[in-house]
Amino acid sequence: MKEEEVCSRLRELLRDAVEKNAADALLLSGGLDTSILAAVSEEAGKKRKALTVSMAGSSAPDLEYAKKIAQKFLYEHHLIHITENEALEKIPEVIKAVGSFDPALPNDLVIYIALKEAKNLGIGSVMTGDGADELFAGYSYMHGLSHEELNKYIRNISKMMCFSSNKLGDFLGVEIKQPYLDTGIVDFALDINPGLKVKEIEGRKYGKWILRRAYEKELGEVAWRAKEPIEFGSGTTKLRDIIASKISDAEFAEKKREYEMEFMNKEHLFFYEIYKKVVGEVPKATAKMKIKTNVCPLCKAELPENRFHCYICGFSYPISRYIEEAR
Repeated sequence: MKEEEVCSRLRELLRDAVEKNAADALLLSGGLDTSILAAVSEEAGKKRKALTVSMAGSSAPDLEYAKKIAQKFLYEHHLIHITENEALEKIPEVIKAVGSFDPALPNDLVIYIALKEAKNLGIGSVMTGDGADELFAGYSYMHGLSHEELNKYIRNISKMMCFSSNKLGDFLGVEIKQPYLDTGIVDFALDINPGLKVKEIEGRKYGKWILRRAYEKELGEVAWRAKEPIEFGSGTTKLRDIIASKISDAEFAEKKREYEMEFMNKEHLFFYEIYKKVVGEVPKATAKMKIKTNVCPLCKAELPENRFHCYICGFSYPISRYIEEAR
């Protein structure tokens, strides 16, 4: 199919996926993926609530974009501002909910706070943009892959996608809706030319190219926003410096020896010690398990067959492992 035909088909599939995954509210970051969902929902005549989280006193670049999108598509916009202390106090709850001490927890924290506010507002279901980055090459580390490698990588991860929003939703009693994970969207994403996912224009590489092209008329500048982690867009990334300042270099080295674990950074250690308190010990792989599974080289938890990312500690094998093992 030509690019215009691909865009048209993608719009049809997303319209169907959003219709099938109707929710009471949208978790709106102001980035490409959730802004598209806002536009599609508006097209279908479904006026909903939107939730956006930002750290008080931070730049939080997502905030202004989210405001523009909510206003343009007539969403009832709930802005949730949290302080540094409030964010730190919530971290144990997040770790308990996801059962992980992954260094990416500041991202999960944003989702948790949004879903908790949804619960407080009596909202029973929330739509998220989960899956778009994985299926349409949104992450910068994908952009240097050849078309063949990118295709193999996406096919592999499409079989093992797992999102913290599902665990957080279950924990809080809020249903999570994920239109990008609809079977029609997944199959379509796996079938299209990888060259429509990553393109270089005037020296800049764009992931999710076909998503951008399909919705540039509705979204304007938002369609061409660079991909940013949730923690950066919301401002919660500043928690990393705050946490790191609580642990000296000497303590970090001592704790690594004590726990016999090679933590990725000081935040990783901080999250691990909370994990031990609110979850318990890491479930180690037994000798019997090792016959059919791999073992995480960092925390020694079980890694199920064909899984290259540990959902407990956040360890991940290099991208080449995913490509080599693709079937």
